[in-house]
Amino acid sequence: MLKKDCYLLGNITKTRGFKGELVLFLDVTNPFEYELLESVYVEISGILTPFFIEQIRIQNNNRALIHFEQVGADEAEKLVGKFVFLPLTNLPELSETEFYDHEIPGFEAVDSEFGPIGKVIQVIDLPSNPLLQIDKNGTEILIPLRNGTVQKVDRVNKHLLIQSPPGLIELYVNRDFSED
Repeated sequence: MLKKDCYLLGNITKTRGFKGELVLFLDVTNPFEYELLESVYVEISGILTPFFIEQIRIQNNNRALIHFEQVGADEAEKLVGKFVFLPLTNLPELSETEFYDHEIPGFEAVDSEFGPIGKVIQVIDLPSNPLLQIDKNGTEILIPLRNGTVQKVDRVNKHLLIQSPPGLIELYVNRDFSED
């Protein structure tokens, strides 16, 4: 499996107990969607290596307690700090107003009122207020991602049509940086 055909599920943060159980941070919106996983890919020395799951228990804090088949305490210790991936084919289809955070960097952000804004850099996934980070000719623009912000995701043309809060974009692009 190649990394370009996968998405980042999370990373292994530490061992737990003495039987090879690991703590997996799940970098996803809804961790409970992953409670029936049978296998994952762990990046080891740049190579995605398949691991079969013996047991996984999802916690409320985007953490999972995971135990891989045939992995004891010594082997588990070597997996701490490693990134965990799943194939892109595992992702369900989304509506035209939904997207996966990993797919939109590089998309052109277009506001319904303001027009083209700039390139999407990333989604800053803050629990209480996720933000869309956009670069407009070296100026960072942060748009809150609340219900109704994303009007359409055009995957073919790589455009993200948004409706930002009134006046927000103008605050970024019409700033006067001169000193008084």
